[in-house]
Amino acid sequence: MTSAGPHQRTDRRPQGDDALVASDAVVAGYGRLAAAAAESLAEATSQQITAALDAMAERLTVARAEIVEANERDLRAAEKAGMSVALLDRLLLGQQRIDATIAQLRLLAAVEVPPREIELRELPDGLRLVERRRPVGVIGANFEARPGVTIDVASQLLKSRNAGVLRTGSAALSSALALHRHVIVPALQAAYLDPDAIQLVEEPGHEFASALVRQRGLIKLVILRGSGETTAALGAEAARHGVRTLAHADGGGVLYVDAAADRDTVVRLLWAGTDRLGVCNRVNLVLIADAVYDAMRPVVENVLRDNRIRVSLPPHGHPLGYEWALDPGNEATVTVAPVGDAREAARVANTETSGLAATVVTEDAHAAATFMDSYSGTGVFWNATTRLLDGFKLHAIPETGINVDHVPGPRGPVTFADLYLRQYLVLPAAAVLS
Repeated sequence: MTSAGPHQRTDRRPQGDDALVASDAVVAGYGRLAAAAAESLAEATSQQITAALDAMAERLTVARAEIVEANERDLRAAEKAGMSVALLDRLLLGQQRIDATIAQLRLLAAVEVPPREIELRELPDGLRLVERRRPVGVIGANFEARPGVTIDVASQLLKSRNAGVLRTGSAALSSALALHRHVIVPALQAAYLDPDAIQLVEEPGHEFASALVRQRGLIKLVILRGSGETTAALGAEAARHGVRTLAHADGGGVLYVDAAADRDTVVRLLWAGTDRLGVCNRVNLVLIADAVYDAMRPVVENVLRDNRIRVSLPPHGHPLGYEWALDPGNEATVTVAPVGDAREAARVANTETSGLAATVVTEDAHAAATFMDSYSGTGVFWNATTRLLDGFKLHAIPETGINVDHVPGPRGPVTFADLYLRQYLVLPAAAVLS
């Protein structure tokens, strides 16, 4: 069986309401193909899933030249269009990142899947309660121009036995198409799984991202990987159409330098937290305790400026938690501000930022405990970089994205183990399901 798009591409693009109807029809076509193939994943053996993931790793090795060539085309076009250095870094899919992805796929293939059924308790009248994990069905994913995410998400869907419809930004489309055609589809075929299970939207244009979150009943859940106003708007559009999403609209890591901070640790964590500026878990805001502000501010400024990063000092002409990674051309900026103590630092991080991640730098265990108890964000770190808030770095498996919602459910890096539906079974105590 072969994989094919549900349409023929054309250079004549509809406009206005016609474009909305056309994009919805195209994405629905992808969704129907994925839905028809979802059963093959739901019924696949563990050996087939493992074989498909191993085959993806092998295909990345075999098709490396084609993938690098496609990525270089994307990079040349983006550079010509004036894309910033930080966003170009997101777009890059070089030899080192391909090697890292291959290693991650092999690790994911070997990870044990949580049991399908868990015995909960005995009920009255000779009954028992069992919790069962079920695949969602078809999951959509919209992600920024970061081509490696194509493999991250596809592998997570495969491991969780969910079909999917993936859509990436236009700048990464050639790279994503190469990964889909040369890696994902052949790997599914090699494991005797339906290659239509993982679809990729081949058309450029944001209207297809909007269409992805309008497919109620067909695409059960959409992962919105990215941040900023665009992602927030997609979340709102999904809500209007009754489509569930996993998303975070903003990122940006906080580094709090306590009165008892070690200077060398501050320097090390600043370097570690600004190694890449186009990612959500980078250092975005540095808070310095009043007691050491005059002494530590020059240290912070020197490190950042040595790293060619501009420092935004008081008085600020922007919100304190302004996320610089989303400001093309100004990504190489970090905000610095004074705070009274650990409790005030946590309050600022809670109220002025997205609540993604925050680090406390201190040698005082009481100050660390105060900050960590007061901060309500998704990840909190003591003398460790916020860059660790990442699926692979925390869980040793890739993530589909990071969820920062203050509601029950998956929070932090979302991995394959989160992509399921909980079902309760009540059955006779002595019954055995075949």
